[in-house]
Amino acid sequence: MKKPLLLLTSFCFLLSFQLSAQEAKPRAVINHIAVYVVDLANSTHFYRDIIGLDTIPEPFHDGKHTWFSIGSNAHLHLIQGAKAVTEHEKNSHLCFSVPSVPDFIEVLDENNIAYESWTGEKQTVTDRVDGVKQIYITDPDGYWVEVNDAKD
Repeated sequence: MKKPLLLLTSFCFLLSFQLSAQEAKPRAVINHIAVYVVDLANSTHFYRDIIGLDTIPEPFHDGKHTWFSIGSNAHLHLIQGAKAVTEHEKNSHLCFSVPSVPDFIEVLDENNIAYESWTGEKQTVTDRVDGVKQIYITDPDGYWVEVNDAKD
């Protein structure tokens, strides 16, 4: 009777060790997102002055890059060199949260930037089922950007 108990105890220890090893396995975290742009100055203005991101030092100092902080240890890199503005699908988008979508819309209106709901209704806010308000805009290169008031 002691042998099965010893086997069961050994199995439980081994299983516990394997689970602990799996949990300790390093996970990937976001470092940066790179966006290829036509006009660096125009795109920098958009992400800095419209979206409200803070620039951070970039190592190249070649006039072809702007880096922004987009969260804890995460960056957005704008890289000049795209040949043309292209159309993109809305499902492929960046998303930024703001304290107030109506306040953000005021910034858009002041800068004559159109916005739309998820379904494409112009100058309309989407009210998600979870209570989050969201709008969609395009950056100067045609990339979609969602702006919402999600708290997490």
